[in-house]
Amino acid sequence: MEQKPTPIGVFDSGYGGLTVLKELEKALPQYDYLYLGDNARAPYGTRSFDTVYEYTLQAVKWLFEQGCPLVILACNTASAKALRNIQQNDLPGLDPAKRVLGVIRPTAEIAGKLTKTGNIGILGTQGTVSSHSYILELQKFFPEVKVYQEACPMWVPLVENNEYNKPGADYFVKQNIDQLLAQCPDLDAVFLACTHYPLLLDKINKYIPDGTRVFEQGSIVAEGLVHYLERHPEMRSRLSTGSTRNFTTTDHAENFDKQATVFYGKSFSSHRIELL
Repeated sequence: MEQKPTPIGVFDSGYGGLTVLKELEKALPQYDYLYLGDNARAPYGTRSFDTVYEYTLQAVKWLFEQGCPLVILACNTASAKALRNIQQNDLPGLDPAKRVLGVIRPTAEIAGKLTKTGNIGILGTQGTVSSHSYILELQKFFPEVKVYQEACPMWVPLVENNEYNKPGADYFVKQNIDQLLAQCPDLDAVFLACTHYPLLLDKINKYIPDGTRVFEQGSIVAEGLVHYLERHPEMRSRLSTGSTRNFTTTDHAENFDKQATVFYGKSFSSHRIELL
């Protein structure tokens, strides 16, 4: 009897999580992956804590039902607003042996090692910034580090509407970076705390001062998952290793496939599902 696949579930409110999935595949190509984008209800960045929690929990339950023993919330807003509640309150009742991980903790675990001045900048959505999740997590690992945040509400719409590489995007990118630097000119490490933002990296680097490094999350999260599976062989043994990739969306599959190529770097075919 053929064994049912038990893929790693990867969830995002839309397309941005594909930039994380791409790095997960590079680091751990042997595993099966199932991606879910809640495009019909994106973006999450301006939604309330309760709404993000409700939507994220629906996605996690669906991925569990598809056989995923491990789910990565490849979305900063979901990680900030929903992860803790799901881990502490929902997992024990759903399945204590399954796990849900986010993108904030692995970033916070290494961020303090990447600054010499002790001043770190965070560029994220309004939801992520207002949650103060990065400040709280960084204080656990590097209490001496100072964190400065800037919400960039226009950046996700720029990316999702294919305006990220056009001249009009420069105005908003420069404005937010200037506002971040106004808080602390002595930043030497800036983290892109939204998985959409890597598409704006060329423009971001135009306005970031020399000597200040900009870090994407995809490779950081992938490295964190490698270490997690090394520490948890019981989870590693439950994951199927057929190197398959499957993609789902809550919106129109054709639209998702067309736009997703920009984030993922290659084409694929998805199918539409409904979350309840």
